[in-house]
Amino acid sequence: MVEESIMGANERRKLTRREALSTAGKVAAGVIVAGIAGGVAGYFAGSATAPTTTVTETRRETIATTIISTKTVTVSPTVTAPPPVVGKECIVKLRPGLYFADGTPLTAHDVVRSIDRVAKIEGDPAWFVLDFLDDWKALDDNTVKFTLKEPVAFFPALLAVPTYFPVHPAYKPDEIDSDQTAGGAGPHKIIKWTRDVELVLESNPYWFAGMPKTKQVIVKFYKDATALRMALEAGEVDIAWRTLRPTDIQDLKKKEGIEVLEAPGGAIRYIVFNMHIPPFDDPRVRKALAAALDRKAICEKVYLGTYEPLYSMVPMGMWSHKDSFKEKYGDRNLELARKLLEEAGYSSSNKLKIELWYTPTHYGDTEVDVATMIKQQWEEIGMVEVELKSAEWTTYLDYTRNRMLGASLYGWYPDYIDPDDYTSPFVNEAGRWLGNAYVSEELGKLLVEARTKTSIEERTTLYERIQDIWAEDAVIVPFAQGKLEIAYRKGIKGVVLDPTLLLRYWLIYKEEGGRIADRIIIGVTDKVTDLDPANAYDFFTWEILNNIMTGMMRYIPGTTELEFGLAASYSLV
Repeated sequence: MVEESIMGANERRKLTRREALSTAGKVAAGVIVAGIAGGVAGYFAGSATAPTTTVTETRRETIATTIISTKTVTVSPTVTAPPPVVGKECIVKLRPGLYFADGTPLTAHDVVRSIDRVAKIEGDPAWFVLDFLDDWKALDDNTVKFTLKEPVAFFPALLAVPTYFPVHPAYKPDEIDSDQTAGGAGPHKIIKWTRDVELVLESNPYWFAGMPKTKQVIVKFYKDATALRMALEAGEVDIAWRTLRPTDIQDLKKKEGIEVLEAPGGAIRYIVFNMHIPPFDDPRVRKALAAALDRKAICEKVYLGTYEPLYSMVPMGMWSHKDSFKEKYGDRNLELARKLLEEAGYSSSNKLKIELWYTPTHYGDTEVDVATMIKQQWEEIGMVEVELKSAEWTTYLDYTRNRMLGASLYGWYPDYIDPDDYTSPFVNEAGRWLGNAYVSEELGKLLVEARTKTSIEERTTLYERIQDIWAEDAVIVPFAQGKLEIAYRKGIKGVVLDPTLLLRYWLIYKEEGGRIADRIIIGVTDKVTDLDPANAYDFFTWEILNNIMTGMMRYIPGTTELEFGLAASYSLV
């Protein structure tokens, strides 16, 4: 059993709301989150100096390496979580004195109630619960016991996923509540939401980690990247985020008064061939189209170098990554593509006729250009005709779930930092959100085994095998991995980009005339699809949920490290 607590023996008492707020801070904030003047703790009003102690700290310096070190750090209501031990039972003790944004007390029973909703509703992200847990129950007001189906090496990371976030009792108990604004126990609360127009957030005075310095955060939704860029240049927004065109990024780097921040990212792009929909039920068709892709051309001509060619679902830089698609098909192998299509019965006079679907704004304004280039590459085989079709994001998802799209473009942003997250969610029942496009008994068994192994070496061997099978089946074909880019006006501070791809609004503030401004405005072209964690399963909506709710665990900004969120401790048995 491994257990790590945030409270010393002389601190094991119920904290008042005032005490909880006055001790707000972050573990070794000035060291862990590089590039933020004063550290994260400096972004909270009323923070106090916390005692120091020596703890064993798990430091992941890059996606690829994990280093264990012992150092003296500042201990406050948040500490770095210990390295997990694989077990089938997890006991989570919550912080004392937790509240929802309206002052309603939050207990272990709210955690259980919220997870019950996920299991009953069975929305797209329900697999985070149903695939991993046999049972969950409250042992008392401050303790939750999770019983896993099988030991899972990364279970603490799942506790940082919105599906496990406790939601306010105002959420309907057994049906999707998409427009519910009651939120949870996060740094902000919603005070106004006009769908696809504006979302207004204010600081939550009950948040366990203290009050963000910026009182109000406004998220404005724009039709396209051109409108977003114009809004940034005109000063209508302070920050332009998700998503500017690559040409906009290049131009804005030259603009006085505007800064552009770039960082490596874990976002990937891929093509989904639903193996249940003809002609994609024929593996020769899927393999031919995979072989004909010119990833380098897409990344250079459409993305202008903001993406790199990707030959595996596991991103470059993450342990176990293997270029399986490159080994299997090479680069732009038209000869192999023609051979496979001929074997499948196609020719220049009897062409393969298919539709390629894309969604025009969710992945940025470049998406039509990506689809057009892939169409051209496939048609250059000389035996394929492609018709491009599109639908806006909500409709696109609905079509996909209902197996109406044979070939479609998608992207993936990490739920948790582990190769499992780039593989398991797409296969068998977990891939229901993709219309169960990829079904493989062999792959399913390997994925379960890879989850339960404790050593990186054992897991790497399994994931390399998984990537080889993935390339052989060619049902979901990766083609690009992206960088993170964000543009903001002079005076904006506290922007942190990391592999989780989540923008933490509570860290951001604006210096204006020698003082900190009361509000910041963030512009986006993306949409909030669903404010219910039981059903929300797209990256930008998860970003919003992470700003109005908090999980039992969470990632330290600027790292891939876990720390305690609403939890005070956990034990894995």
